Formats: sequence, structure tokens, C-alpha cells
Amino acid sequence: MRSRPARIEWASVTIGAPAPRELAAFYATLLGGEVTASEPARPGEPEQAGWAQVRAGGRTLNFEYERCWSAPVWPARPGQQLASQHLDLYVADLAAASAWALECGARLAEEQPQEDVRVFFDPAGHPFCLFT
Repeated sequence: MRSRPARIEWASVTIGAPAPRELAAFYATLLGGEVTASEPARPGEPEQAGWAQVRAGGRTLNFEYERCWSAPVWPARPGQQLASQHLDLYVADLAAASAWALECGARLAEEQPQEDVRVFFDPAGHPFCLFT
């Protein structure tokens, strides 16, 4: 049997995006959090590049620049960019939270998998779910 390392802790999730600081601002607003770090583009990178971090509800999301960004497709389709992960966000009132997500700039997915789940796309095209 393997021995467990002294300590490994989950710290954050990092999301790639074509405009990470813009996406961080979206999630800070959506989640009622704050952008706690923001770095400009490095020399030679486009103006929208950079890095940012959001803290909300005791959790941390990082956003980093992806030079070769291609928005994922959901639901998955053969030969198209796969959404290999997404955020699941618990809400007490699905209708109110859905309206808020739209007001913040999210887009509602055409296909919805369940009665108590709403799939949205953030401004960069990442899917995320609101659920009760």
C-alpha cells in the first residue's frame, strides 16, 4: 500500500480563456466575489491576454490566457472542441439565478438536460450549470 504524502490541498481551478481578465470580471459579478489579482499581458502578447484571479464563496478561480483558444461545444459533437470540464453552481432559486446569469452576460444553451438544471455559456463560451 502506498503511503500518503504529508499534505496535498485543493487550492483553485484555472480556466483558459482568450481574454482572462474580462472573464474574471464576469465571474466576479456572477458569483458576488471579487477580482483579487490581475496581471496585464506580457510583452509580445495581445492586449486582452494576461491573468486574473477571483475569490467567491471561499473558493478561487484563476483565469489564464490561451493563445490558441477554441470555444468548446456543448453538448459534445464529433470532431469539435470538447468541454472537458465545467462549473456546477448551486442556486436556491433557479429562475432568479438564471435571470441574473443572463444579465451578467451569460448565454442560455439551447439544449437543457434536466428540469432543475440550466446550462449556460460564459462570455468565452465555457459551459456552466446552475442547479437546485
